[in-house]
Amino acid sequence: MNQPSAARGAQWTFLTNHARVLIALARDPEARGRDVADLIGITERAVQLIVADLETAGYLTRTRVGRRNRYTIDPTVALRHPTEADHPVGDLLTTFLHREDTPATDTDTERAAAS
Repeated sequence: MNQPSAARGAQWTFLTNHARVLIALARDPEARGRDVADLIGITERAVQLIVADLETAGYLTRTRVGRRNRYTIDPTVALRHPTEADHPVGDLLTTFLHREDTPATDTDTERAAAS
């Protein structure tokens, strides 16, 4: 059985940088590119290119507000890969934006069951 190399195996992640930028802008629609870059761990230029990709594909709209940009995401646009094209990007955002920050404790679970 083939084993992944330790160097390569430690590098991959489930989400692309495009997904990370979109999630970051959904959390903070007025975030600056440098702040998104610092959060994700990529360059500001990479964020600019990704924002341009997302805008061109219709996932977000950029509006100038004074000296800053405000980003509006269209949650109805379908995901791009053919196997996920029946899901809108809003499903992905909902997963990351509307989850509980802390798991329920056993006491919380018992209280909910007793109700």
